[in-house]
Amino acid sequence: MAELYEELGLTEDEYRDVVRLLGREPNKVELGMYSLMWSEHCSYKSSKMVLSQLPTRASYVLQGPGENAGIIDIGGGLAVAFKMESHNHPSAVEPYQGAATGIGGIVRDIFTMGARPIACLDPLRFGDPSRARTRYLLGGVVAGIAGYGNCLGIPTVGGDIYFDACYDENPLVNVMCIGIMRKENLTRGIATGVGNAVVLIGNRTGRDGIGGASILASQEFDETSQEKRPSVQVGDPFTEKLLIEACLELLEKGLLVGLQDLGAAGLSCACSETAARGGVGMKVWLERVPLREEMEPFEIVISESQERMLAVVEPEKLQGVMEICARWGLNAVVIGEVSEGDLLEVFWFGEKVAEVPASTLANGPVYDRRAEKPEYLAEANSLDIASLSHPTDYDRVLLELAGGPNLCCKRWVYEQYDHMVQLNTVVYPGSDAAVLRVKGTSKALAVSCDGNSRYVYLDPYLGTQIAVAESARNVVASGGVPMALTNCLNFGSPERPDIFWQFREAVRGLADAARHLELPVVSGNVSFYNESFGEAIYPTPVIGMVGLIGNLAHRRTMGFPAEGLLVVLLGETMAELGGSEYLHLVHGLTGGRPPALDLSREKVVQTTCIEAIRRGIIRSAHDCSEGGAAVALLECCCYGERGADLRAESDLLPHEWLFSESQSRFVVTVAEEDLGSLRRLATVRGVPLQVLGRTGGRRLRINDWIDLEVAEMRRAREEALERILSGGGHED
Repeated sequence: MAELYEELGLTEDEYRDVVRLLGREPNKVELGMYSLMWSEHCSYKSSKMVLSQLPTRASYVLQGPGENAGIIDIGGGLAVAFKMESHNHPSAVEPYQGAATGIGGIVRDIFTMGARPIACLDPLRFGDPSRARTRYLLGGVVAGIAGYGNCLGIPTVGGDIYFDACYDENPLVNVMCIGIMRKENLTRGIATGVGNAVVLIGNRTGRDGIGGASILASQEFDETSQEKRPSVQVGDPFTEKLLIEACLELLEKGLLVGLQDLGAAGLSCACSETAARGGVGMKVWLERVPLREEMEPFEIVISESQERMLAVVEPEKLQGVMEICARWGLNAVVIGEVSEGDLLEVFWFGEKVAEVPASTLANGPVYDRRAEKPEYLAEANSLDIASLSHPTDYDRVLLELAGGPNLCCKRWVYEQYDHMVQLNTVVYPGSDAAVLRVKGTSKALAVSCDGNSRYVYLDPYLGTQIAVAESARNVVASGGVPMALTNCLNFGSPERPDIFWQFREAVRGLADAARHLELPVVSGNVSFYNESFGEAIYPTPVIGMVGLIGNLAHRRTMGFPAEGLLVVLLGETMAELGGSEYLHLVHGLTGGRPPALDLSREKVVQTTCIEAIRRGIIRSAHDCSEGGAAVALLECCCYGERGADLRAESDLLPHEWLFSESQSRFVVTVAEEDLGSLRRLATVRGVPLQVLGRTGGRRLRINDWIDLEVAEMRRAREEALERILSGGGHED
């Protein structure tokens, strides 16, 4: 077994633990089950201890971490389920199917809880866009997301895309899904009731995805990675659509005790986790599993074939379950039953091929990894930005930033997604946050995702706090009150002390920011081993935020909505160019210190903005982030298709005021008669406020620094991505 356990990703110590727990040597099937369930992807063995510090509770949290998705109460008997996941490694090997099955998996996490999926978001990270491989990966990933999501009839309403050479070999494909449910339909992935039937619903099982959790998701990439293509699952969105409708009908009619999707680790995970949560055992008969091809027991228990669900059903309700599944054209087979004790027993034509305590599979080892501050930080943070020679043609710099790969309009991507299906989308992709109506009510959801990996590279603690704050600001700018967050934490190998230090500091920052801003962390995902040939990606925590708009009339967008409105900057601008897009694109540098973040100031600025929106004082709002105030103002002009004549009173140098990425700032518009009300709100909370000028005309003018036509700015940002991706570049 020595060669096999190493091949499957277990360490020698872990293998010894398996032997100790079983009191004997495991057989091949059992070893396969442990290798998957104890993989980093499934067990969270390196992250579990660190993640325990996250705040997860609030009066409105119905389900926190530990289930398929988090759930919050939004009143009126309704709840929202949401979660973010990663499919990074499969997408690097096979981009279309990797991204497509990422969508499939996150959607199953939502309807498994009893919620109807209403929207997806896709935070993506790719390498240098001049490389042929980057363009290949981007094209495949976008096509996979579109192909699967569009077929399901679930809109992709938001996300973001950043390019950096650190992702050349290891792209990040994070996906988030949101669903709406009635509170009483909340269902958990749990097995209870001795004698209850265990039913496998959905697709037949095949060899696709075998070992994905251990072979792909828990190892770094090297020259053999393309040989791992069989470990990438193959998606079938049409079957998934049937599963959504069938499972929601089964839950609506109260026919299920528990429901669990078969994602990473397949049957091994679904059976052991549901049994362990319920404190019971389970008997499984593998010969009953519908197969696409001849397979041995080892392959069946670890296959990650998609579009499969495991349901626990009381015997008297079994006929009703079978009838509904048949009506939806789905396979539904009783493959097991709930048993007393803790044993997961697996049979193959009468022969017992595995007997393991379910709790030992579902509760793997926990490691306290060694952490050591990276050596690069001292040099990177010491960059003297003031000593650089800064350009003075600010028109050119602004157009260069707006037309760069990170800040340009991503229309080429999101127009491939159906973002209007289901008719819930009120604010489309391209604004600060997507806004989704809650049908049958006057409420809406504002949803956003964010994460600046350069900030985190330069200061993991502060950079992660900024990601939380900015994602919340996006929701606020759209008229929502941030309620809770999910996350996807993308890092290199946790076995490297410098990487684990980054991870530990990032989670500490996430915990402190979430606690200070009163935002429970209700779900999330950790993706380790994002490195290739020994080079890790930048640490990339991505934050997904869900906020509630109590009245749909309070929704806002970034565009200047009318002529003659006053343009106001809430918050304070300082000379903060460390880690900025300006520094990266204009000077080719990543260094300095990220902008400071005062969480108390952040909270009062957000509170001021949302209260002014609710009172009808603020007509439009946009947060200042990458690119600084100049890029934010350009985006307001382009989105609203009108200009502005502005004057910035500041002691800062022009390039500092224009391109500083100081936090806790909004660009808002108000009617002149409402300025006094906004001033009073800001003064009470101690929020700095500066009137910059008025909207109107066809040009953006800022002092004598910027003077550009709106049409020219729109061309620069809206045509850039297609030009970048079709402009050739070197072959890899």
